[in-house]
Amino acid sequence: MNPIDRFAEAMAALPLVAILRGLQPAEALAVGHALAGVGWRLIEVPLNSPQPLKSIEMLAAALPGALVGAGTVLTAQQVRDVHAAGGQLIVSPNCDAEVVRAAVQLGMVCLPGVATATEAFAALAAGAHGLKLFPAELIAPAVVKALRAVLSADTVLLPVGGITPSGMAPYRAAGADGFGLGSALYKSGMGAAEVGANARAFIAAWRGVLAA
Repeated sequence: MNPIDRFAEAMAALPLVAILRGLQPAEALAVGHALAGVGWRLIEVPLNSPQPLKSIEMLAAALPGALVGAGTVLTAQQVRDVHAAGGQLIVSPNCDAEVVRAAVQLGMVCLPGVATATEAFAALAAGAHGLKLFPAELIAPAVVKALRAVLSADTVLLPVGGITPSGMAPYRAAGADGFGLGSALYKSGMGAAEVGANARAFIAAWRGVLAA
């Protein structure tokens, strides 16, 4: 299955992206298995983490059922580096058409960061597979609703930044398709058991939102 189809499958199963900023290669497998063990399929290691390409390589090899890649990807060369390490997911804090095109050319899933309608349409025109709404602390659910009104219905919208289990419902009601989850899920040095517990809390909250 190609990365695009795997992304669609993962979104249908559990549309939550784990952002493992600060992850060390020595803890990557334990944290990765803790996430995969509860059904997590979308994992990114930001490139401003220690030896991120090593962690990505390890996770991609150990978790064939997950879509693993990088966050904080700022250049086309970084896209190529992630691809060489086995990553299949590119996430950025900004919308850089060159980054998007590089990812698309390599068959990778690309989720650039946007905060306005102008950025959103530019990202989609470049070939983005979904949009990271960032930073969510500055993007209220009302903004998500406004973007959803002008974007095509199949555009994937994922708020990222400060999302907690209790904060998901308003964004989902406004049209968010899922979320990127950072420090409320994982912080540098956090043990695998705690990460697993946090992951279960987010999964329960997401299922609760869907059932509401």
